[in-house]
Amino acid sequence: MNQKSEVVLFIAWVQAVIAVLGSLYFSEVKDFIPCEMCWFQRILMYPLVLLYGISLIKKDLRYAEAGLYMSGIGILVSAYHYGIQKVPALQHGGGSCGIVPCDGQYINLFGFITIPFLAGTAFIVIFTCHLWLKRKVK
Repeated sequence: MNQKSEVVLFIAWVQAVIAVLGSLYFSEVKDFIPCEMCWFQRILMYPLVLLYGISLIKKDLRYAEAGLYMSGIGILVSAYHYGIQKVPALQHGGGSCGIVPCDGQYINLFGFITIPFLAGTAFIVIFTCHLWLKRKVK
């Protein structure tokens, strides 16, 4: 693995760390209770810190192979969750998917940046980095 590939792998790992720390900040410091869809996104994001961290230490992308699939699924889950928040046609059953409604918006910066938007952005960055690495590292 060359130095440029290591930097891209590091970017993917840092993005996963930032996303995990952000989700912990929202739930533990700001006391935002995660909805069911948020938990699915966390389940997909948290292991990425370990996968990309081990891959970075070993300098071998094979250790992070599952990260491509997990981040891809994370993009879909985040997009659906964001749709539930922003598209009235997707807000079904009173907007509740558990104890906390999934269409609730703890934050809404500039009218479009919500927690699922932030998670989706993180998944996209990780997925893009991983795709770039797969093309360059053979």
